[in-house]
Amino acid sequence: MNIVCLDLEGVLVPEIWIAFSKASGIPELKRTTRDEPDYDKLMNWRLGILKEHGLGLKEIQDTIATIDPLPGAKEFLDELRELTQVIIISDTFTQFASPLMKKLGMPTIFCNELVVADSGEITGFKMRIENSKLSTVKALQSIGYETIAAGDSYNDLGMIKASKAGFLFRSTEQIIKDNPDLPAFEEYKDFLDAIKGAL
Repeated sequence: MNIVCLDLEGVLVPEIWIAFSKASGIPELKRTTRDEPDYDKLMNWRLGILKEHGLGLKEIQDTIATIDPLPGAKEFLDELRELTQVIIISDTFTQFASPLMKKLGMPTIFCNELVVADSGEITGFKMRIENSKLSTVKALQSIGYETIAAGDSYNDLGMIKASKAGFLFRSTEQIIKDNPDLPAFEEYKDFLDAIKGAL
């Protein structure tokens, strides 16, 4: 029994923090898990910047409302879901992901939760589980699934390498160079063909 585990941002939708960086005019917020392997460090740094600028959940959600899936992403996902079960495993948060899931046809997503004050200030975040992507893949394997995983960032490498087949999709030159054993794709058609070959 196969199950495909996909990252969300950079694979199916644009990077939320990059979009918010542009919308807010705060260039520092362009930093993502493609740049910083330590997710806790990255998120705490982001929350500090939001606090400094007096920005909260509403401002980010207003930006998210303008984001559409990457061109071809929904069609790719629809075709993949006709072939096998798919779970999106993301380090984003339910408060960010929900509107994007509607645009993708409501696939299953496992992600995290923001802690938000009544004022709308994001005061913290709750990770679902430590090393959420790798831990989820291992949990799926423990109940009899063979996983196929793909993503674009440092925080995807654990689940990709632990799976029976793993791929990079639209990753950075550095990550591709550092992981020459992982097939890397830029187009959904080639990516889908590779997944089909692994099923």
